[in-house]
Amino acid sequence: MNDSDLNRLLKVASQARSVAVLTGAGMSRESGIPTFRGADGLWKDFRPEELASPEAFQKDPALVWEWYEWRRQIVLKAEPHEGHRVVAAMEQRFPEFLLITQNVDGLHPRAGNEKLIEIHGSINRARCTKCGSRFDLGNRMLSDLPLKCDCGALARPDVVWFGESYDSQLLSASLDFLASADMVWVIGSSGMVSVPVYLAAQAREAGAFLVDLNPEEAEFSRYCDLKIRSTAGAALPSFWNALTGGRTE
Repeated sequence: MNDSDLNRLLKVASQARSVAVLTGAGMSRESGIPTFRGADGLWKDFRPEELASPEAFQKDPALVWEWYEWRRQIVLKAEPHEGHRVVAAMEQRFPEFLLITQNVDGLHPRAGNEKLIEIHGSINRARCTKCGSRFDLGNRMLSDLPLKCDCGALARPDVVWFGESYDSQLLSASLDFLASADMVWVIGSSGMVSVPVYLAAQAREAGAFLVDLNPEEAEFSRYCDLKIRSTAGAALPSFWNALTGGRTE
């Protein structure tokens, strides 16, 4: 990040009252978590698109659960990086704050974020396909798969699969906040999933200052006021140190 970009960020952030952060898979990749669309996301020669769908679960729920458990064990061993910790510190600094994450790994709450919307759900929860009950999976390794609910019905990972709709209440809450946000960060998102593109466009239309923090250009980049071609782990600590003198609030 050059001095000109940093000065623009500092000017906007020092005056901002309401700040939103949208994060995608690139944020988690720095913690060693495979991305959905990278070659490192392959499992037993299956592509994620072949397993993360209602059709795949209906055909072979045990196979789908085995894949999610493989991913979940990677997640449980991962740790939030410095970029995660800066996003958590933002929540403490700005009077109005919301984190909207596409990531299902739970690294943001582990870093300290509480005001967040997990728009794609959580890999650490399951949901009953019959009664709708949700329950945490904890830190144990799951061996008796596919998982079942106490009611006896099959449980599924509590995530949004390809072909499924977003939770309308979560999407509405995201849009409501973005409508009055002063500053919006879009971090580590490829833009290949439509929701960050849509949310970024809505925030821009409402007058927010948009920051695109991503190593590569993305679909929503055209909506952004400032583009930083770097990673969250590198750029966010530099920004935060300049803004606060290194304080975590």
